[in-house]
Amino acid sequence: MNKVFLFDALREATDEEMDRDKSVFVLGEDVGHYGGSYKVTKDLHIKYGDLRILDTPIAENSFMGMAVGASMTGLRPIVEGMNMSFLLLAFNQISNNAGMLRYTSGGNFQIPLVIRGPGGVGKQLGAEHSQRLEAYFQAIPGLKIVACSTPYNAKGLLKSAIRDNNPVIFFEHVLLYNLQDDIPSEEYFIPLDKAELVRDGDDVTIVTYSRMRHHVMQAVDVLTKDGYNPEVIDLISLKPIDIDSISRSLKKTHKLIIVEECMRTGGIAAEIIAQVNDSCFDLLDSPVVRLSSQDIPTPYNGLLEQATVIQPQQIVEAVKNILA
Repeated sequence: MNKVFLFDALREATDEEMDRDKSVFVLGEDVGHYGGSYKVTKDLHIKYGDLRILDTPIAENSFMGMAVGASMTGLRPIVEGMNMSFLLLAFNQISNNAGMLRYTSGGNFQIPLVIRGPGGVGKQLGAEHSQRLEAYFQAIPGLKIVACSTPYNAKGLLKSAIRDNNPVIFFEHVLLYNLQDDIPSEEYFIPLDKAELVRDGDDVTIVTYSRMRHHVMQAVDVLTKDGYNPEVIDLISLKPIDIDSISRSLKKTHKLIIVEECMRTGGIAAEIIAQVNDSCFDLLDSPVVRLSSQDIPTPYNGLLEQATVIQPQQIVEAVKNILA
């Protein structure tokens, strides 16, 4: 086992896959000599050269289109968005091209493309750099979407995403890059479509993902001292939603709380609630509780920014209320 930072786990995954397969390459702003905004590609240009670690201009629509075209010819591009918020500039290429070309070409083209980078609410980065775009992309046919939350699952998921023959949106949270964890020395993979059971319990099911996993576990530390026994599920896969894992948990707990950093309106929680209503509504003993960010642009002010995002104490109160 090796103790590594999350950004190093992502770097290891990229390095291993580029070393194994010459069709894998990275492109994006400052990924080369600078090593990426969060050092995920640090020094890889020395090993692989400037064509496989390709610095691009500040032109997201252009280099995203280039990556889609490269994947159509048999290459396996990894696009790093300096900030995932900027990918709105490439929304057409992601939705109308990456997501749909396998279908619109009658299956003649595969699109083995990974789009990864930092997102989420950070430390006073302002509204335009604090976007949560998972719900934007969830409605696009043909995409897979995952959100890593630990160094261990970051590495295993990225390796699986690079080898997948479909476009994968890979969300990393800007505040988790310096998270440290032990990861195996041997090669491993994590499936792109399965949730992780983080904690076994029988009182209430808490479903979450990305940075909110850590807020939930802070809340669980408080709750267990008071005698509560919540079950915690990290979604990991945001598309498709692993509704089977949620259903299995609800057969034990019959109560559901969803904690997300996404906006409340049209967010990931809203989709989970819809799927629960469709497939396992009868398992519920009470209405689903949704803890989401407020529907406002993220303020620059630190205290206001903190107030827009769900905090551990709010999770504690929600659990106690649903079990009262």
